[in-house]
Amino acid sequence: MDIEIKKSIKPVNYFDAINALEARLKELIENNAKELIWTLEHNDVFTAGTSYKENEIIDKSIKILDTNRGGKITYHGPGQLICYFVLDLRKKKDIRKFITIIENTIIQTLKLYKIETFPDKDNIGIWHKTNSEVQKIAAIGIRVSKWIAYHGFAININNDLENYKKIIPCGISDKGVTNLKNIIDQDYSNLENKLIENFILNLKK
Repeated sequence: MDIEIKKSIKPVNYFDAINALEARLKELIENNAKELIWTLEHNDVFTAGTSYKENEIIDKSIKILDTNRGGKITYHGPGQLICYFVLDLRKKKDIRKFITIIENTIIQTLKLYKIETFPDKDNIGIWHKTNSEVQKIAAIGIRVSKWIAYHGFAININNDLENYKKIIPCGISDKGVTNLKNIIDQDYSNLENKLIENFILNLKK
C-alpha cells in the first residue's frame, strides 16, 4: 500500500484541513496522488455533520461549522488526537468493513494502554464502560465519494470535556463523553504512532 503518512505538530485550522482532504480526494479519484493518513489537532471548534438537528445545540452562543461528513455535532480541540484519511475503497467496495477496520484500530491501540473499549452498532463511535456508565472515547465521521473514503476519527486524550456540555454530542443524550486521562492517567505520547501502525496493518488485511 502506498500511503502518505503526515503528522502535524501545530494545530491545523479546520477548514484548511478539510480543503486539503478534498483536494487529495480529487487527485486520488483521478489516480494522481497517494492515499493519505494524517494525524493532527484542531483548536476549539464545533462541527456539524449532515444529519444534525438544531435542538442538539444547547449553548446557542457557540459557532457551529457545517460539514459534509456523516453524523451530527461534535467538538474538536487541544488534547484530542484526530486521524484524517483519504483512502481508496474501489477494490473492496465495502463501507461496513472499512468502518470495522477503524473501530478495530482504535480498540486494539487503546488495549495497549490497558483500556478496554467497544463499538456500538446503534451509536457509531468507540465506547468505554466505567462501573455502569457508558461513555464515548472516540468519534467517527466519514464520507465516501466515488468509493474514496475521507474525513476520519478523533480520540479524546486529555481534552477539556466541559465543551461537550454545550451540545448533545453526536446526538446521543443518554451517554457521556470521557477522555483517556480520566480513565488512566498515564503517558500517551506514543499513541499516535501506535494508532497509525495498527491502522495500516488492518487496512492490509
